[in-house]
Amino acid sequence: MLSAILFPIMFLFIFGSGLRGSIGMMGGGIDFVQFMYPGIMGMSVLMGSFMSGVSIVWDREFGFLKEVLVAPISRISVALGRTLGAATVATIQGIIILVLAPVIGVSISVWTVLALLPLMFLLAASMGSMGILLASRIKSTEAFQAIMQMLMFPMIFLSGVFFPMQDLPTWMSVIVKINPATYGIAAIREVVLGSSADSPFNIILFGHIMTIWDNIAVLAVFGFIMIILAMWSFGRQE
Repeated sequence: MLSAILFPIMFLFIFGSGLRGSIGMMGGGIDFVQFMYPGIMGMSVLMGSFMSGVSIVWDREFGFLKEVLVAPISRISVALGRTLGAATVATIQGIIILVLAPVIGVSISVWTVLALLPLMFLLAASMGSMGILLASRIKSTEAFQAIMQMLMFPMIFLSGVFFPMQDLPTWMSVIVKINPATYGIAAIREVVLGSSADSPFNIILFGHIMTIWDNIAVLAVFGFIMIILAMWSFGRQE
């Protein structure tokens, strides 16, 4: 957990501090580090939950997965338990990032924390179920790690963590909007920094300005589909 937290913190302070001077203030009087902070929080949750599927691959390689599969319990419940466990750990990682709020200069109230908890858990469950779905079909740890890196880093860089989602090239705008992590990051940023109809950080989808509830709905639908597919795939393990 410590190593998973250090990586996002390095991005926040090294990458953010390096570009703060050249980028300056962004919309709403928010500087670059403050803009990145909610994104880094979501990035920590995404990475922690997405990589949780590697434990399934390890269990398969060492033979422990066979013992789990022959146990007198539903395989669906095993997949669901894995997802919820991964989401819980990843949410705790996101909570730890909250401690940095005073250092960044972001005001975090008790109500903000209470609103962030279900958002982070929803993002973690959605990404965790996707990781478990992939892990249930991959046979080796090396292949899983390669595929995870090939998927995870583009999802992070094209989710609005490091730059606003306005005035992007057309091809990049399309990729950003089909990336499910984009909607989780946007919802977390709206809770932490506030939102308004003219905010430069809003997602515009088919001419519609996405509200926080729209973002949550998109992420929830994606998470539901991934959990169903993960349970189906886990139930077909041999």
